Amino acid sequence: MSIIINEEKKLFTLQTNSTSYQMKVDDLGLLLHTYYGKKIPVADMSYNLNDYYLSFSPYDFIGEGWKPHSVDILPQEISTFGNGDFRESAINLRQADGSLGLELRYDSYTVEKGKYSLEGLPSFYGDNAETLIVTLKDKIYDIYVHLYYGVFEEYDLITRAVKIENKTGESIHLEKAMISLDFFNGDYDLVTFHGKHMKERMLQRNSIFYGTTSVGSTRGASSHMQNPFAILCDKEANEEYGNVYGFGLVYSGSFLISASKSHFKDTRVNVGINPENFNYEVEAGGSFTTPEVAMVYSSEGFGKMSRCYHKAIRNNLCRGKCKTARRPVLINNWEGTYFDFNADKLVSMAEDASKIGIELFVMDDGWFGKRDDDHSGLGDWKPNERKLQGTLKKLADRINNTGMKFGIWFEPECISEDSDLYREHPDYAFKMPNRKPSESRNQLIVDMSRKEVRDNIYNQLEKVLNSANISYVKWDFNRHISDLYSVALPKDKQGEVFHRYILGLYELLERITTNFPDVLFESCSGGGGRFDMGMLYYMPQVWTSDNTDPIDRLDIQYGTSFAYPVSTMGAHVSASPNHGTARVTPLKTRGIVAYFGTYGVELDINKMSDEEKTEIQRQILEFKKHYDLIQYGEYFRLQGPFDETKYYTVWEVAKEDGSEAIVASVRNRNEAGLVHEIVKLKNLIPDKFYRINGGEQLYLGGALMEHGLKMEYDFFEYPARLYHITLSE
Repeated sequence: MSIIINEEKKLFTLQTNSTSYQMKVDDLGLLLHTYYGKKIPVADMSYNLNDYYLSFSPYDFIGEGWKPHSVDILPQEISTFGNGDFRESAINLRQADGSLGLELRYDSYTVEKGKYSLEGLPSFYGDNAETLIVTLKDKIYDIYVHLYYGVFEEYDLITRAVKIENKTGESIHLEKAMISLDFFNGDYDLVTFHGKHMKERMLQRNSIFYGTTSVGSTRGASSHMQNPFAILCDKEANEEYGNVYGFGLVYSGSFLISASKSHFKDTRVNVGINPENFNYEVEAGGSFTTPEVAMVYSSEGFGKMSRCYHKAIRNNLCRGKCKTARRPVLINNWEGTYFDFNADKLVSMAEDASKIGIELFVMDDGWFGKRDDDHSGLGDWKPNERKLQGTLKKLADRINNTGMKFGIWFEPECISEDSDLYREHPDYAFKMPNRKPSESRNQLIVDMSRKEVRDNIYNQLEKVLNSANISYVKWDFNRHISDLYSVALPKDKQGEVFHRYILGLYELLERITTNFPDVLFESCSGGGGRFDMGMLYYMPQVWTSDNTDPIDRLDIQYGTSFAYPVSTMGAHVSASPNHGTARVTPLKTRGIVAYFGTYGVELDINKMSDEEKTEIQRQILEFKKHYDLIQYGEYFRLQGPFDETKYYTVWEVAKEDGSEAIVASVRNRNEAGLVHEIVKLKNLIPDKFYRINGGEQLYLGGALMEHGLKMEYDFFEYPARLYHITLSE
């Protein structure tokens, strides 16, 4: 049993394989957080709660003989504004009378088998979980706050969400809606993942100072600049050691993650919708549900935390037939042709690609409407039969006749002013009254909060997908949201538009992925601008970055791996010199880096030499040979790209039972006189012998883990090696 309740003490304990999480109702009726950490036998951990009064920290007096204690120093399970707690609040709620107060007290609880679901929002799912719902009620008003907890024992994963229910008879307004978690200690680091277009998820680690440290997005998307995932950890925590707490927001819009250290040396983490430009009316009898936060605690450093997330995301967040099926090796024509193509050129690429084992041909931007550059056509999802030299079905059939599947690119959330859809419905685009809208990539955003807009887009996409044998869709989003204003909402509801947009997007994604279950959908936003758990609920893979330079990808895929599994990372071999960086790298290196993702090709294969085609053919066979191990094995970051004392980036994927592993190394910089480096491997059987790449020499598993493996030296720029480690018979 993962949820244990002591009704007499009003004590709630959540247990996973390795962790315990506990909360308790105090004599005021406050739900207080007492423990989150390494698994221990169930015991009342409230003895460390502060039970005294401090000056300038108010308390709620309940009668003679009661010892006052300040709310401001209590670890609350959900924090609210206006009740004497001056730390960062999770919920700010304005009552119908204009007051900003919410004083929550314990009301009831329920326990359910299986994982709760959230209406209109993505969330982890599964019968291999249990649900606890603790209900709190305001002391004065009929406002109920339901705290949802999902417990996945096997992954050490606990999910949380909050539902605010309004039974007052009048409308109330939410100005902040997040989840919070309080820690007794204040001496932590915060690890976050920043970046920009073509340089996403760069790891940064900073001490939490007195005050508030925060990251977030106000772009209407989770963004390239910050990722909705963060880690709170001990100062000394590393890959294998230390207390580590992961917080993953299952949401794709504007978000905020903050960590606040109070003057009493405790820490509060808040995660949820960014409160900037957020004001949501909850009508009488209505409710509002926050996005879900997925939490993992590890006492064994970052590595174990990551492996818990990887399993949970693969098995209980991604959905559909494609989540476990082997993904086809694809070629995308974008970097090979950009907008300059016709059907004959695409078919010629497909013919060459099929001969070397590529299985899926993806036609990227430029196939629809008036679309010979990025100034026009978005919104007109009708094949350009002049450019395609016939119908889309004819082209798909020609591609299929080469032995390849056929895929296609869409950008359904954006619209060009030079398009038939915009000329017919200019109100579909976000525009502020009396202002000219700002453009990005020569395009505007369509208002996904409106059902008629979603229906129009869906009907166009449905017609295209039904017209030909289409096996794959790349869903792109090449700008972020400005000029935020919906003509469908009154002026006092414009603070709801960002969130309503995301809810509308999710509704459209649910509709199209449900109705086309055999299509593999890949999310993209100029690469990794919306790489988040929310999108993975609808699409099992994300184009990790528009930057395909393998040396830059070491950084990008390293940072991404802290939360997201290999199976979700779109990774391709592209041309050299690279189109984004002009860096020249060996084809073998480009392939090895792309193996640890979905592996595909993004270049003009007609321009490749026979030698290069042979190498790609070899890579495809090698990738397929190791597919299950790479995609579903235990992932270990052995040596990261940000360590300036090291010259190799090294990572490993191993079977859980230690019977097989694959290690990849890339030398990401050179130095005169450089020799080899030795790296210690992981997850092998200490007393068993192994072979490396089928060689004759035997290596003891314990020796490889404690003494290490020499990274072989190759005298040229950016060499890469793959070490396949198997048990000796």
